[in-house]
Amino acid sequence: MSDLLLEMRDITKEFPGVRALDKVSIKVNQGDIHAIVGENGAGKSTLMKVLSGVHPHGSFDGTIYWRGNEYQVRNIRQSEAHGIAIIHQEFALTPYLSIAENIFLGNEYARSGVIRWNETKKEAERLCRTVGLEEDVDTPIMDIGVGKQQLVEIVKALSKNISLLILDEPTAALNEIESQNLLELLKRLKNEGMTCVLISHKLNEVLDVADAITVLRDGLTVETLRAGNDEISKQRLIRGMVGRDLTDRFPERNAEIGETVFEVQNWTVFHPQIPGKKVIDDATIAIRRGEVVGLAGLMGAGRTEFAMSVFGRSYGANVTGAVRVGGRETDTRTVQRAIDGGLAYVSEDRKTLGLVLENSLKNNVTLANLDDVSERGVIDDNREIAVAERAVDAFKIKCSSIRQDVVNLSGGNQQKVVLAKWLFCDSDVYIMDEPTRGIDVGAKLDVYNVINDLAEKGKSILFISSELPEILGMSDRIYVMNKGRIVREFARGEATQEDLLNLMI
Repeated sequence: MSDLLLEMRDITKEFPGVRALDKVSIKVNQGDIHAIVGENGAGKSTLMKVLSGVHPHGSFDGTIYWRGNEYQVRNIRQSEAHGIAIIHQEFALTPYLSIAENIFLGNEYARSGVIRWNETKKEAERLCRTVGLEEDVDTPIMDIGVGKQQLVEIVKALSKNISLLILDEPTAALNEIESQNLLELLKRLKNEGMTCVLISHKLNEVLDVADAITVLRDGLTVETLRAGNDEISKQRLIRGMVGRDLTDRFPERNAEIGETVFEVQNWTVFHPQIPGKKVIDDATIAIRRGEVVGLAGLMGAGRTEFAMSVFGRSYGANVTGAVRVGGRETDTRTVQRAIDGGLAYVSEDRKTLGLVLENSLKNNVTLANLDDVSERGVIDDNREIAVAERAVDAFKIKCSSIRQDVVNLSGGNQQKVVLAKWLFCDSDVYIMDEPTRGIDVGAKLDVYNVINDLAEKGKSILFISSELPEILGMSDRIYVMNKGRIVREFARGEATQEDLLNLMI
C-alpha cells in the first residue's frame, strides 16, 4: 500500500444557516487517484476548498496533515507552494490571452519585471506535449474547444511542480471522447507519480480510474472504499450517496404524444464574429405535444448555438428560417418575444445565463415571469414568497431559506432553481440544454421526473445532452447534429450509442 500523503481529520465548516461539513475525515495515499462522490450539497467541493486555501485556516474546525506535518494555509498561493493545486469546474482562463500566457499567468518567467517570452513559449510547448495538447501555444483560449481548455488548466497546474492535483468535475463540460481521453491522461499522470483527487458525478468514470473512493452525504463521511479490498459497485455508491437505491435510472413516462407543436424550418445561422462562417446549416426539426426529442452531437456541433439562436436570437448573425408554435409562425427575434411565443430555454451555463447569482432564490424563481407576481408594475412580495416556497418543496431545493443568495447554493440546487424559474412561466416548448450537467445521480433523477411531468402535461421538450445513455434513455425521438447540420433522425429504440457516435464524429 502507498504511503499516506494527506489526511484531513474531523473537518467541520459552517456557512450562515448551513453546516456544509460535519467532522469529515479522508486519507489520500501517495500515487493514488482518490475519488470523492456525493450528491450536490454533500460537501465535496467545500472540502477541497478547505484543502486548497479557498477557505483559509481558521475558518473551519479540524486538522489537516500533509506529508505527516500539520498543514495550515490561508490562500491558494500557499497551498500551491506546498504542491497542491485545484482545477475548479468553471475554468479560470482568460479567453483573450494565449495558451502560453494563461499557463504562466501569475507565475511568469520574468527578469527585472520583463517577461522572457522565448522561455515562456518553450516551456509551454514542453508542458503541452506532456498532456497531448498539440495546439500552437500562441493560440487565444477563445479559439480552442472546451476539451482543450481543460488540458490547458491541467498544464497550468503542472507548471507549478505540484504533487497533488484536485479536479472538480473535470469531464462535466466534455463529450464522451474528450472525457475518455482525459481519464487516460489521469492514469498516465498517476503512473508518473502524480496523486489526484477526483470529484465527479459520473460513476462509470470513477469506477474506471479510482484506487479509492470516499462517499459523502449531507456533509458527513459515509465510507471509504478501496479497489481490490472492498466490493465496489455503482449501486453501492448510489446507495451511500442518496441513502436509498435508485432502481430505475430513467423513469417511465406515460405521456400521450399528440400533434406537432414546435417546428424550426430551414434554420441557418452565421458566426457573430467571423463573417461568412456558417454555424447552423439549414436545420429542420419538429416536436409533438407530450414528446421529448433528443439532440445529440459533439461539442462544437452547433447544438447550443441552435438553441440560443432560436430562443430570441441570443446567438448568431444573419439568422434565417422559420419558427412555428402551434402551427403559427412565431416571432422569436428577442428573448421576450420568444417567451411570449411560448418558449423557455434552460441554458447549459446556469451561472452566466441561467441565474443572477447575487440575488436570492426567491427573486430568481420569478425572474422570467414577473407579471404573475406583480400588480401595476409593483412586485407583490407575498405572492413571490408563495411561488418560491412552492418551488423549494416541489424541487427539494436544499437552502437555508428562500432569501438565500443562489451563489451559495450547490450546483445541483442552482440547476433546480433554473428549472423552477422556467416552469413558473408555464411555456409550451422547453429547450433544455445539458440540464443535468454537473449534478449528481439523485438530482438527475429529479430532473428526469420534471421532464416527464412536463411531457405528461402536454409540453414539448427539446433535450440536449452530451451523455449518450441519457439521450437514449429519455428521448422519444433523436436528431443527430454534425457541423451544424441535422444528419439523421431516429425513432425511440432504433439507435445505439455506437450509431450515434459514428454519426457525431
